[in-house]
Amino acid sequence: MQLKPINQQVVSVVGASSGIGRETALQFARRGAKVVVSARSKSGLKSVVEEIRSFGGEAISIVADVQEFDQVNAIADKTVETFGRIDTWVHTPAVGLFATFDNTKPEEFKHVIDVDLVGQAYGAMAALPHLKREGRGALIHISSMEGRRSLPYQSAYAAAKHGIEGFVEAMRIELQHDKWPISVTSIKPGVINTPFWNNGLTKLGVKPAGIPPYYDPRLVADAVVYVAEHPTRDLLVGDAAKALDLLQRISPGLVDSLLLQFGFDLQRSSEPKSENAPNNFYQPVPEHDRIDGDYKTQVIPSFFDALDKNPVLQWGAIASLAVGIAATGVLALLAVQTLKNKG
Repeated sequence: MQLKPINQQVVSVVGASSGIGRETALQFARRGAKVVVSARSKSGLKSVVEEIRSFGGEAISIVADVQEFDQVNAIADKTVETFGRIDTWVHTPAVGLFATFDNTKPEEFKHVIDVDLVGQAYGAMAALPHLKREGRGALIHISSMEGRRSLPYQSAYAAAKHGIEGFVEAMRIELQHDKWPISVTSIKPGVINTPFWNNGLTKLGVKPAGIPPYYDPRLVADAVVYVAEHPTRDLLVGDAAKALDLLQRISPGLVDSLLLQFGFDLQRSSEPKSENAPNNFYQPVPEHDRIDGDYKTQVIPSFFDALDKNPVLQWGAIASLAVGIAATGVLALLAVQTLKNKG
């Protein structure tokens, strides 16, 4: 399967007003792709289009809510109407709810599923007919490490990310069976420093936080641009994501023990925040139309991501295994020490 060079592509980036989506749109445009950006935030889209055009890139925008299939379909239609085709579709939108499961309302759980899971499916449904008409292309879904391992306080989000893995796997094998040369990728980032933590609806009494370490959103955008040219099944972003994935495969019980010790407190910042504080659960928050979040001081490099993009040496699997084994040993020792201290 061969995908077009980025500078020959028309790319639709859904969820491009902030965070990973915004940086992804900018990177595609800098590489010469024609870009269509969409999100709920009109002001965020306006600013990203202006930035792209400021360095000579081509971009248009369309306001859309991914809960509504007609609006998602309109993104695809406008892309084709403006630029003649779709080569790559990138789907990033997600909302967060930070609460215990028994403190989550049915309508809140459903809303997370509608945006974070059903919205992703709507994106694929809208883009696929155009990719088939073109005869090739890429569907890129931003999932999460929580598609492999759920975390406390995030039951709805984790359920949605597990659901993405389910429909993406089925869709991918169906396309392969019918011999469609369409690449389907699930990108699973670790904890990324975006405004997601500012935007989440929290019932914790404080501003939510990710379990450190944090990674730069530009790493995820780099991964997206890479798989738009190089067909890839799955890509984990961040060394901690690779380590947690391996540890979950080896011993889910050990991960349970670690999360019981650290997974609750580490998701609670020291900054008070009420349930009624501004959040993007139902409406966008224009002041958060930016790439980076508030945890920049906790961002660390990811040493093994670059090796995942080396198809000649195929070091990705070796790198993931090495970092996973090392991290597993460290985490296991930490867990044992913690249990000893408790005893």
